[in-house]
Amino acid sequence: MAAGQPILSIRDLVTEFVTPDGVVHAVDHVSYDVYPGETVGVVGESGSGKSVTAMSVLGLIPQPPGRISNGEIIFEDRDLLTLSHKQLRRIRGKDIAMVFQDPMTSLNPVLTIGAQMAEAVTTHEDVSDEVARKRCVELLELVNVPDADARFDQYPHEFSGGMRQRAMIAMAIANQPKLLIADEPTTALDVTIQAQVLEVLETAQDETNAGTILITHDLGLIAEMADRVVVMYGGRVVETGDVDQIFHSPRHPYTLGLMASLPRLDTDLERLEPIPGSPPSLISLPSGCAFHPRCRLGAGRARCRTDEPPLYQLGDGHASACHFHDEMRLEIERIEQTTGASIAEEGA
Repeated sequence: MAAGQPILSIRDLVTEFVTPDGVVHAVDHVSYDVYPGETVGVVGESGSGKSVTAMSVLGLIPQPPGRISNGEIIFEDRDLLTLSHKQLRRIRGKDIAMVFQDPMTSLNPVLTIGAQMAEAVTTHEDVSDEVARKRCVELLELVNVPDADARFDQYPHEFSGGMRQRAMIAMAIANQPKLLIADEPTTALDVTIQAQVLEVLETAQDETNAGTILITHDLGLIAEMADRVVVMYGGRVVETGDVDQIFHSPRHPYTLGLMASLPRLDTDLERLEPIPGSPPSLISLPSGCAFHPRCRLGAGRARCRTDEPPLYQLGDGHASACHFHDEMRLEIERIEQTTGASIAEEGA
C-alpha cells in the first residue's frame, strides 16, 4: 500500500444527469484515493461510471444536464467542488492533466501539434515562444516521436494514431502535473502500438512522479500497469485492493466474472464463463446489490435483493461490496471446474 498523504481523495461522490426518461445515477457515492507516484486502475464495463468520475474531478461535467449533488474531491487539501471555474482552469492542465480516449477528436485539426502543445505551456507559464518550443520538442523526444523538431510543425492528420496518442501524453505532462488521468489510452490502437504507448505512459509517470488514474476495461492492461485497482459496477465501487489481491483473491462476484469471461493464451480453456444478463439501467438500478440479477453467488437470496451492501473492509486495503464475500472460494472453484483453468490464481 502507498504511504503518506494521497494527492487526490474522492469522497462519497454523486454525479447525476437529468434526462427526459429520468435521472441517470452515473456515479453513486464513489470513494477512492490516489497517492503520488502510484497507478490506480479503474475497471468496469461501459456505463459503470469510470469516465464520469474522472470528468467530475476535472470539472468537465456539463451543467445542465449534469450535476454533482454530493461528495468531496480533495486535491492538495482543497475541495475542487468548491472552486470557481477560473480557479479550476489554473489547476486543469497544470496540476491535473488528462489523456483522452480519442486523440483525433481531442486535438484541433487546424492547428499544428506544436502550437497546441505550446499553448498548454504558455497558458500556465510566462515563457517565450522559443522556450516553449524547446520544451515541447524535448517532450516529443521523451515520448519517442521521431524527428521531433520537424514534427512540431505538423498537423494532427499527419500523425499516425499511435503518434497522436504520444503527442497527447507529451501535452499532458508539459507542466509536470501531480495527477495524470488516462482514459482508455490504448483504445483503437494495434497491439504493437499499445505496448509502445504504455511504455510512454510509464516514462511520463517516472518523469513527473504523478499519481495516475488509469481508466480501462482491459484487465490485462490493469495487471501490467496498476498498483491498486478500483472495480466499478452500476456507478458504484464494488471492490478495491492492490493488484495482487484483485487478481489472486477476488472477493466480489463481478470482479471474478470479468476475469472468467476473458480468453486465455497460457492454457487451454474448455469454455469461457460469460457474465449472464446485461449491465443495469442507471436510471433505475435494481434494489439491494445492483449486481444481484446477474450473480450466481447470491442466487436470489433475499439479502442481496433488499440490502445494498457496504464496502466490507477485509484487511490490508482490500474491500468488497458483497454480503457473501466469505463464500467467494466456492464460486471460484465452480468457475475453475467449468472452464478448466485456475482463473483467480493466474489472473486475466
